Amino acid sequence: MAGIGFNQAALAPYAGPGHWNDPDMLVVGWGNARPTRLTPDEQYTHISLWSLLSAPLLIGYDLARLGDFTPNLLTNDEVIDIDQDPLGKRASRVVQHGSLEVWEKDLADGSKAVGLFNRRMFNATVSVSWAELGITGPQMVHDVWRQTDLGQFDEQFSVKVPWHGVRLIKVSPLKGAQKP
Repeated sequence: MAGIGFNQAALAPYAGPGHWNDPDMLVVGWGNARPTRLTPDEQYTHISLWSLLSAPLLIGYDLARLGDFTPNLLTNDEVIDIDQDPLGKRASRVVQHGSLEVWEKDLADGSKAVGLFNRRMFNATVSVSWAELGITGPQMVHDVWRQTDLGQFDEQFSVKVPWHGVRLIKVSPLKGAQKP
C-alpha cells in the first residue's frame, strides 16, 4: 500500500476529471475471514492517501463480514467529500523530510485538505507552514477523521502522528479575521 500510494507523487499532473489515477483497490478491514495486515493507523493512512489522490475507493470483500472498525473507516462523509471534491484536483506532496510527508489538495470551497504522514517506525511530530501550502493569514484547522475543529493557527500547524499514521486536516481561511 505505501509503495503504491506514496509513489503517486509523480503522477499528479496526469490526474483530473475524466482521467483519474488508480493506485489499486483498498486493502482495509477484510473482516474475520481474511484480516488485513494493516494496523488501524495504517488503514487510516491508506484511506486518507487514496482520498487525497482522488482515487477510486474500491473494496473487494463481503460487506456482511466486516468487523467493527471498518464500517466507520469507509463511511466518514468528510473523508469521502475530499475524495469526491467537485474541483477535481488531486493532492501533491508539498513537504518531504525523510519519512515525514505532507500532501495538499485544493478543494472547491477554497480550503485545502492536508495529510500529515509519518512513515517512520516511531511516533513523530509533523509540521506544515502556511507558506508551504501557498496560503497566508490565520487559518481554521479541522480534524477530518474526528470531525472536530482544532482551532485557529496563524502560520503553521504541528501535530504528533503515530508511526505509519496520518492526521488528515482541512485548512480554511478565517472569514473577516483580523490579527490582534
